[in-house]
Order: sequence, then structure tokens, then C-alpha cells
Amino acid sequence: MSQVKKFISPGAWFSMEYPSDWSEFEDSEGTFLFYNPDVWNGNFRISAYRDDSNSRYGKDAVVTELKENSSARQVKIGDYTCAYSKEMFQEENEYFVTHWWIVGVDNLAFECSFTVHKGQSPTVAETIIASLRARSVEVKYPAEIIPIRLSEIFLINESFDWVANIIKKEWSKPFQGAEEDLPSLQLLVDSGLIGKKKRDEWLAVGITLCSILASEIEEVQWMTLIDGNREVPVLVYGNDKVIDPMKLVWSKIKVGQPCNIESSYQEALNFDK
Repeated sequence: MSQVKKFISPGAWFSMEYPSDWSEFEDSEGTFLFYNPDVWNGNFRISAYRDDSNSRYGKDAVVTELKENSSARQVKIGDYTCAYSKEMFQEENEYFVTHWWIVGVDNLAFECSFTVHKGQSPTVAETIIASLRARSVEVKYPAEIIPIRLSEIFLINESFDWVANIIKKEWSKPFQGAEEDLPSLQLLVDSGLIGKKKRDEWLAVGITLCSILASEIEEVQWMTLIDGNREVPVLVYGNDKVIDPMKLVWSKIKVGQPCNIESSYQEALNFDK
């Protein structure tokens, strides 16, 4: 993979790198799905399991798989010894192969799969697996900004819908997420409907304000900020300019300062000048 994106799992259990032309898509809870939406060349899925009381949990999972799965064999991928197996299936007159790996890293066990057309190489999946890194709860990692994850996309949508529904219910005003909606957002801030200590609700207001900004600023994009226990969406412009939704609203509210939505908006709108 010459160009890659970085993924850090929710809860920051692990990180990995995957092709830059792939994206994350929704799957079952606890399983993360990646593939190229434009030119399909395989689905990569990964699930992680952790046992904080057993530092050999990952290795034990590999040993168990090799014992209990008669079709599994031991393979080496990067620094990892894995249990590998595969199965073929037919769907709509096409043949596919799903490759399976159980990977152990300290107290983490990973179940990885890669489904491709029959005859297609699993090399790209092996490269992803080789990039896997366990993250320790005892280590303070530097803050990182990574491509937007589904969990933050869901938070953005939930925050916007929550704000829009309140404004519609309380003031019978439509809320489209455009610049002309700023006065309605100020009504919500000044109304007292959100308690002074309701951090998550104030963050939702900040995220909604950022959604309006995203519709007005070209070349800005949503990304995910991982900073200790904070895993939140932020707006990024260029390589180093970041708009943090928390700083637009909650950082003012929590210290008792007035929050002027128009001023916060204009300040952020001109951040690249």
C-alpha cells in the first residue's frame, strides 16, 4: 500500500493502516468493514477482543484456533504468528473466497477476514494485518487526527438532528443547517433548555455549528480527533488548521462566558485568513 489511511478503533484499542482509496462502512456492532467503494477489490473486516487480566490472551486465541479448526494452519504475517483458513462460496453464479486470520497481540485477539473473487490475492489484507498495533491503556499517546470514522459520522448526524428537532419543537422554525439558521441556534443557546453542565448537549450545538461551517467553507473536511479519552469529530482545513466543535460553544459555557453564535461562526469562518 503506497498511500494509506490510519484507523484507530473506538476506545483506542488498536490502530492499523489501510489503502487510501478505501473507506469504512457500517457492519455489525464491534466489527469494522473497509473496502473501495469505486472499484471493489475485496471486503476487509476486523473485530477485536481484549482481556486485560491476561497478557497472553492474543497468543492463546491463536493456539485455540489452530487446535479447534482442522482447516486452520499457522502463518507468519509481519511480526505476527496467525491462524489462517479460507473457504469458497458461490453467489449469483460467481465464486468468492473468504480468507480468515486469527491474530494475537498481547491481551488482544483479532478476527480478520477478507472476501474477494476466487483467484484474487489476499496480499492487501495481509499488509493491513501487518500494520496492526495494539494500544496500551497505560501509555499516553500524542493527539492524532485521522480520517473520519463511522462513529463520528453518526455523532455528527445525531447532534444535528437533535438540535434541529428542538428548534422545530420549541419555536416552530425549520432548521436546514445553513447560515440563516444561526439566529435559531442562538435562541437555543440563550433559552436555558440546556443545563450549564450538560457537556454532551453543548458539544452537539458546537457540532451543528461546524456542520453549517462545513457547508460554507470550501476544502474543509470532517476528521476524527483522538486525544486521550476524547474521540470527537473536528473540521480540518489544509494540513494544520483545525476547528474543534468543543471550543466553539462548550469551552465558553463551562467557564461562565457568554456564547455568541454569530461571533464564534465568523471567527471560525475566517480561520484560514
